[in-house]
Amino acid sequence: MRLDRLLSNLGYGSRKEIAAACRAGAITLSGDLIRNADQTIPLDLVREGALALNGEAVDPPAPLTIMLNKPAGHTCSRREAGSLVYDLLPYRWRGRKPILSTIGRLDKDSTGQLLLTDDGDLLHRIIHPRTHAPKHYRVELSDPLRGDEAARFATGAFLLEGDDKPLRSAIWRADGDRSGAMILTEGRYHQIRRMFAALGNRVTALHRFQTGGLALGDLDAGQYKILGPEELESIFRHSA
Repeated sequence: MRLDRLLSNLGYGSRKEIAAACRAGAITLSGDLIRNADQTIPLDLVREGALALNGEAVDPPAPLTIMLNKPAGHTCSRREAGSLVYDLLPYRWRGRKPILSTIGRLDKDSTGQLLLTDDGDLLHRIIHPRTHAPKHYRVELSDPLRGDEAARFATGAFLLEGDDKPLRSAIWRADGDRSGAMILTEGRYHQIRRMFAALGNRVTALHRFQTGGLALGDLDAGQYKILGPEELESIFRHSA
């Protein structure tokens, strides 16, 4: 791909700005200066970190998938008012083509693992009903558990108010009188909060820590990491 088109697609500026950076000696490939913005750049070398702007390796080209540890108070949207998850990413990524989209969502008050990608095939593979990439959540509640939550949620017949289709069977494992872990294989609007509300309880904290076999690990709140092929495949290697 032409250098000016590549860097423009990665959000580093207009083609005119990339040409100016070349003339200024700011761009190197494997340590060698690139003077012509129309030079063809092998994408494999870019993925290996060989292309640098001002001494720093440029971002990988598409397909790109990242894992973000979403803090509370950020919305999974591009247009709503207030703090957005995209504000936590490099500003230049707003100019990436194709754009990064969230794979599912976490509501504003929820925290934890959020995946974003520009790979449409991967996105649909993760969320497709037949894939069943389960999502794991840590849940804290305002009131003591009743004791029948696990059985109720596992039936595959649990119906939320306003829905005409029962929820898929979900796994609930209590680990305290007001807390536990939930595993879902679908993602309806505010699903876990609505599940407990239907039983007269209220979720006070909700944290997603794993999708399939991919765990959030020790990634700090507000930080992200680019996922490699093995990490992406781990999403589809899982057990309940």
